[in-house]
Amino acid sequence: METIKHMRVARATTSSRIAMTFGIMVLFALVAMPWWATSGNIRWAIELCCYIAIAQMWNLLAGYAGLVSVGQQAFIGVAGYLLFVLAQNFGVNPFVAVFLSVIAPAVLAVPTYLLLRRLDGPYFAIGTWVVAEAVRLATSNIDYVNAGAGMTLRVMTQYSQHEREVAFVLLCAVLLLATIGGSYWLLRSRHGLALTAMRDNPVAAASQGVNVGRLRFCIFVAAAVGTGLAGAIYYMAQLRITPGAGFDPFWASMSIFIVMVGGIGSIEGAIIGALIYFFADRLFGEFGSAYLIVLGLLTLVIALYARGGVWGLLQKLGDHPWFPVRRKLIVEDKA
Repeated sequence: METIKHMRVARATTSSRIAMTFGIMVLFALVAMPWWATSGNIRWAIELCCYIAIAQMWNLLAGYAGLVSVGQQAFIGVAGYLLFVLAQNFGVNPFVAVFLSVIAPAVLAVPTYLLLRRLDGPYFAIGTWVVAEAVRLATSNIDYVNAGAGMTLRVMTQYSQHEREVAFVLLCAVLLLATIGGSYWLLRSRHGLALTAMRDNPVAAASQGVNVGRLRFCIFVAAAVGTGLAGAIYYMAQLRITPGAGFDPFWASMSIFIVMVGGIGSIEGAIIGALIYFFADRLFGEFGSAYLIVLGLLTLVIALYARGGVWGLLQKLGDHPWFPVRRKLIVEDKA
């Protein structure tokens, strides 16, 4: 009997099915937190979700588009301030305003990219920092947003603590679906192939028909919107924002640490790095400057000796992706 070779393209793996099941369970647990967790744990969960989302957007920007930014705090700050202005000054429902707030980072991202697109490498990074500082200084001198004193979201007092907690965990679930799920969907699409090619060699990708400039522009705007949404949710939970906090360079350094330690250029790396940073901050944050020095040295060691981060080290033990984006050709024998 003649054996016929049957070929099929597969993406899903056993590890990805397990990860998908676990991820759905985590989302359900997150949404149910107001009924089983303490208020302190809910605040921690909100903070962790924002860290994951911001790092994921920076990873998409630097790990795939090749745009290293140290000024993502600009989008966090403008989104947070627009949320406070809409809710506090215009009376918009704050849970509606949080989605409208992404208009600000989207609008800011367009001229920022057009201004900096001819810069490359460290010059682009410094340019994003300059833009962030300029926006911070401008905000600090606008009386309408209470200048340097910042704004308080007093309208949230009309909601009970339980109502706020339910709304926040739902917002965090949407945030994770938009940033992680959106990144995964993008990388699995035909644009994902172009992004991977652009990450490896932008010149070669352009020679094969990839519009590198347009793709980088789209990723820059998308990353700004995702980052801004996370920032708006974060400061909405804090109930207060100031120029020093909203435009704090800490956000950029945190993103760099998370992605570098977890593994740049992978969805899994940003998640692992965010978990490492979050729990390290909870356990060792009380040591102050010594703790920050250790984090910096850890980032340096990872950059020198483990370029793929923790996820890269795990992948050396076996190819078990949580979010597989590569296509595998499987040959099966059929009688």
